[in-house]
Amino acid sequence: MTSTASSMDLRQGQAPHDTRPPWQQRLRRFGYAPAKGAPAGDVRDRLVPPYTQPSPRLWRSLGLPPLLAERITRWSGWGGPLLVTLVAGLMRFWNLGSPRAVIFDETYYAKDAWALVHRGFEVNWDKNANDLVLQTHGHLAIPSDAAYVVHPPVGKYVIGLGELMFGFDPFGWRFMTALLGTLSVLMLCRIGRRMFRSTFLGCLAGALMAVDGLHFVMSRTSLLDGVLMFFVLAAFGCLLLDRDRTRGRLAAALPADPDGRVRPDERVGDTLRLGWRPWRWAAGLMLGLAAGTKWNGLYVLVAFCVLAVLWDVGARKVAGARHPYRAVLKYDTGITFLATVPVAIGVYVLSWLGWILSPTDGSGGYFRNWAITDGRGGSWTFLPDWVRSLWHYEHEVYEFHLHLDSPHTYQSNPWSWLVLGRPVSYFYESPSPGADGCPADAGQKCAREVLALGTPLLWWAACCAIVYILWRWAFRRDWRAGAIACGIAAGYLPWFLYQERTIFFFYAIVFVPFLCLAVAMLIGAIIGPPGSGDTRRVVGATSAGVLVLLIAWNFIYFWPLYTGTAIPVDQWRARMWLDTWV
Repeated sequence: MTSTASSMDLRQGQAPHDTRPPWQQRLRRFGYAPAKGAPAGDVRDRLVPPYTQPSPRLWRSLGLPPLLAERITRWSGWGGPLLVTLVAGLMRFWNLGSPRAVIFDETYYAKDAWALVHRGFEVNWDKNANDLVLQTHGHLAIPSDAAYVVHPPVGKYVIGLGELMFGFDPFGWRFMTALLGTLSVLMLCRIGRRMFRSTFLGCLAGALMAVDGLHFVMSRTSLLDGVLMFFVLAAFGCLLLDRDRTRGRLAAALPADPDGRVRPDERVGDTLRLGWRPWRWAAGLMLGLAAGTKWNGLYVLVAFCVLAVLWDVGARKVAGARHPYRAVLKYDTGITFLATVPVAIGVYVLSWLGWILSPTDGSGGYFRNWAITDGRGGSWTFLPDWVRSLWHYEHEVYEFHLHLDSPHTYQSNPWSWLVLGRPVSYFYESPSPGADGCPADAGQKCAREVLALGTPLLWWAACCAIVYILWRWAFRRDWRAGAIACGIAAGYLPWFLYQERTIFFFYAIVFVPFLCLAVAMLIGAIIGPPGSGDTRRVVGATSAGVLVLLIAWNFIYFWPLYTGTAIPVDQWRARMWLDTWV
């Protein structure tokens, strides 16, 4: 073998001179750099990268003995996220029953949830039902006349669970959204830690979401979108766990050379079966619950399925597969499909069980008797009546959503969402001095508002972070940036198909966790990579710290608008940074 041929043989541990395709070589001028191999040619660290450890200098500067430092490091993987979650939970559950009112779309979902957990289907309430609920503390009869609703039942069942535990009042119907909002912070901390291999960056991502105004308000309001966000984030976390587990199996199956270093192996990469992969089935369950909360969960299902397949291709390619796409198609695509699409459909249909089991004599759920009345005859009569009735119901709901264009004061175009162009006011009152929390010496009326507004500095920083992760994904082939971009795109881009529809900014809550991951990744880049010089680290850490403190201050500044706290009108006006916020 010639020396030239030997230099191209990766099995000898020698990097080739430049075997990249011409397009990659040309992209070097724009900052493109392909992933580099692991140290000493060991592919295990590329398949399952180790977690970063705090520098010993940190513990020495704090005066901690090595044994204590080791214990702190070992427990910080859960201790840090739990501490962030505790703070987030205290904020979300503090005075949760205030305002003691039915705010914004709680007028639909709080009452629908109460009817669902008692009757199995939604009902028509009297026009003064909101006042009666508050006056009687929820002790009023549930109507029997079925109502036409346009969202699946899962999210309303979740809200109803809180009502069953704590009563049919504001605290009861907000309890579960507050709980899921708090747990989503914990999940994001752990997801960020797993993605970035850094406890600090994981906790930072969770802390950013803890102080995001939109996430905070949605966690304290019984709307469906906060529930949807929870299931979407849970599905992403399950897929991330599956990714690490399967890459670990590939790493364990690869042969080691006499020096103990693991090398890529074509046979393993192309033929290894990865089993039933339980976390992928769990992801299918979460995606089914997401679609059963709101239909836009279906877009997330499609995006996450594509993401999972690409992750499998990347894993097999790193393991040494010569034909990774063929191997994934043969060994992985089938299980990916079975674990997601059929499971999600099954969960969605099962969520309608209360409606399916309701009477068909006209006293059950809306359209429950359609197949035996208006839907008699046709070529599909061999199907069970409940299937035909449910399909008709879903078709009518689709037509409703497709043609929903009634103007609303707080509707907004998705182009304005990232810059907070038009937030949504859920509640507003103007109490007089000495009433409803308005200071007696205010000298004027106060403003008391609950405004679904993201923390401005966080969202505006996220605009820069999105540009960064797109660059990182396109030119550095960083899978983490691609995954974050996928989560944002799945929750955001579909709304551009419905720009003529009546849509609202708070729909953006679905991709808020991914915005926080993007900002955390950007802050990690600002701090600097491992091995950076002291000056670089000091400047980076200072800049990052200032940004995080400004975001936290911004959240505190807007706290009265997130909680419905009465403040003088002049102070309220000072917080209306954009004319479109009024």
